[in-house]
Amino acid sequence: MSLAVTAARLTGHPLPYDAGMPGLAESVTLMVLAGLTVRWSPVRGAAVAGALAGLASAVWLLRFISPSSPLEGVGACAFWSIGTMVAAGWGAYLRSLDARRARATADDRAAPRLRLAGDLHDFVAHDISEMVAHAQAGRVVGPGDPGQALAALERIERAGQRAMSALDRTVLMLHGDELATTSPLPGLTELSGLAGRFAAAGRARVRVNLDPDLEGRVPRETAATAFRIVSESLTNVRRHAPDATLVDVTVTVESAALVVTVRNDGVAGPGEDGRGGFGLPVLADHLGSLGGLLRAGPVPGGWSLAARIPLAP
Repeated sequence: MSLAVTAARLTGHPLPYDAGMPGLAESVTLMVLAGLTVRWSPVRGAAVAGALAGLASAVWLLRFISPSSPLEGVGACAFWSIGTMVAAGWGAYLRSLDARRARATADDRAAPRLRLAGDLHDFVAHDISEMVAHAQAGRVVGPGDPGQALAALERIERAGQRAMSALDRTVLMLHGDELATTSPLPGLTELSGLAGRFAAAGRARVRVNLDPDLEGRVPRETAATAFRIVSESLTNVRRHAPDATLVDVTVTVESAALVVTVRNDGVAGPGEDGRGGFGLPVLADHLGSLGGLLRAGPVPGGWSLAARIPLAP
């Protein structure tokens, strides 16, 4: 409407008011509307309507002045458009704050979900894969050896109980139970048991090289991360390198960091579904957030994974 009135004045039609307070109020209103449009409207609408409001606020002077040259008219309109640009900039700044707040809220909501997904994958998936391996071994034994079949069933039961415990802890965390978040996580002292269960469920032997005094020198969170790395590595050996016969696990401290190395002599390949998993990428992202590093790949005679976890933030 403001642009239409300006166009009518430039074509010689009289105005119902002069350049006093009504004209000034109209221009200020257009500036405010431009800022509110940039602040709240969708991007496309803000670009169109905000530009039109800014243009109307800038050229309203042409109703009441007669520039001696086009350059003078452009200069006057440009000077008067400063208010519109300030209002639009303020609206854009507030809009960016809203966008950053929304992203921060989404990240805050996603972080616990990703942590819980990582716990489920690293702990529950390992126990489930162990149950599958024992079930397959029991099927091979068959009814000819009831003792071995019964032992396989007992190992499946224990693995299932561990998986249920991990699920219970995850459910408690989802409900905000403080006991679940403060309960001790498996650490370095549990690596021997983890290796023993893995060896009992398959053909590969596991050698764990760990300093007995290391547990007291490593923070609980760092030790739990090391356990997750070894658990994920053994699960990947079972899934992707079933022909492996030996797995070496080494945990040492080097330059204020815990270094975990897992190497096997199997030939890595895709899983049963024809693709790799997402456990290692998730662990790599987690270590990156801690300032650590994870690398995995083929080596002569097998596959190796090396992780570096800082002992302090």
